Amino acid sequence: MKGAHVVETRYPEPNGLQSSSLSPAHGAPEVVGGTNGHGFGHERTVDEIEASKTGWFAYFKTKDFYIVLVLGQVLALCITATNTFSGLLVGKGTSIPAFQTFFNYVLLNIVYTSYTIYKHGFKGWSRLIFKDGWKCGWAANPTTTVPRTDLILSDFLLAFMDVEGNYFTVLAYRYTTILSAQLINFWAIVVVVVLSFFVLRVRYHITQVIGILICVGGMGILLGSDHITGSNGGDISSGNQLKGDLFALLGATFYGLANVTEEFLVSKRPLYEVVGQLGFWAMLINGTQAGIFDRASFRAATWDGQVAGYLVGYTLCLFLFYTLAPLMFRLASAAFFNISLLTGNFWGVVIGIEVFGLTIHFLYPIAFVCIMIGLVVYFVGKQVLGEAKKPWLGRNQERGVSGVGTARRKVERPDAIV
Repeated sequence: MKGAHVVETRYPEPNGLQSSSLSPAHGAPEVVGGTNGHGFGHERTVDEIEASKTGWFAYFKTKDFYIVLVLGQVLALCITATNTFSGLLVGKGTSIPAFQTFFNYVLLNIVYTSYTIYKHGFKGWSRLIFKDGWKCGWAANPTTTVPRTDLILSDFLLAFMDVEGNYFTVLAYRYTTILSAQLINFWAIVVVVVLSFFVLRVRYHITQVIGILICVGGMGILLGSDHITGSNGGDISSGNQLKGDLFALLGATFYGLANVTEEFLVSKRPLYEVVGQLGFWAMLINGTQAGIFDRASFRAATWDGQVAGYLVGYTLCLFLFYTLAPLMFRLASAAFFNISLLTGNFWGVVIGIEVFGLTIHFLYPIAFVCIMIGLVVYFVGKQVLGEAKKPWLGRNQERGVSGVGTARRKVERPDAIV
């Protein structure tokens, strides 16, 4: 790219929420785009940007709306692909859910931790691991004129919740029906909305609530279709129904907590740093857990060329999902992220037509359209920055990072593509 580059700068945090990563030891710059050749371009305030387009459909006039809409479906396809590969592995007699995810965390660690060390140096990365990676709770903010405590979230906390969300959700399917587990997964949306409201101070517009309800209604149609065709396991439980439901509820809770935590972290720090730390800690947590609970499944698994290919496909799709999800958290929110994934069942059947010989029930297209309408309604009434403007980052997002997908980047770089 010709010309100079804009670099991410860390400003002192005057008030509000903080991430665990605040020290100069890992404040190395992140290249986020080019300039006009004279340093920073003309900076506008958030109010000036949002005044450029007004009305109930202002956000629909921006490219960001179409980016988040498409990005949500790409993420849903990634999840569908991982479920497909899991089904193929089970068909080969290989059921090692914990070890499958372990390979993804290893790849995330190799790619993003290596880049973090390149950007911050080994000393800066070590500080992330041994000091800041463990911080969590409330701490006094010495930079504010009015005494105030700020929330601090750690990378270890994010990794732990992500690993446990995966583990308990998979475990739930051993004991309960697919229909029951999918219904309980709606709890993740409730957790995200409640936590965002009370902890991150997000205030939802009435159209956002309506959009979420429409999406949930569309998912209900999908589940109803599955029940009619018998593809969700009907009412037959494979074990202790109550135990499975509790595992599903616990998994959905961990997912919701992890989503909100990651949205907070990536709004204040570079993506590569957050994802790298997630991969590092999750690799250790997941590896330990898998070694304890999945040893018998690992020994009994079938190992051949096809299984290896399925594992590679599963890992690459999940790696892409973990790479793109933080961008969704910046451009939109954890709530929109979760309702976007509701179309996964539809895409699963579309793929299953070729892979597993499935057929599409007539309610599936209706449900898909219903969910997509809900996703559009969700953004009615939003201003041009949409949900990229985070309430915990200050009026002009000065307490956030200036990176791809952030509102602060649009303040500093009005010509930025994303």
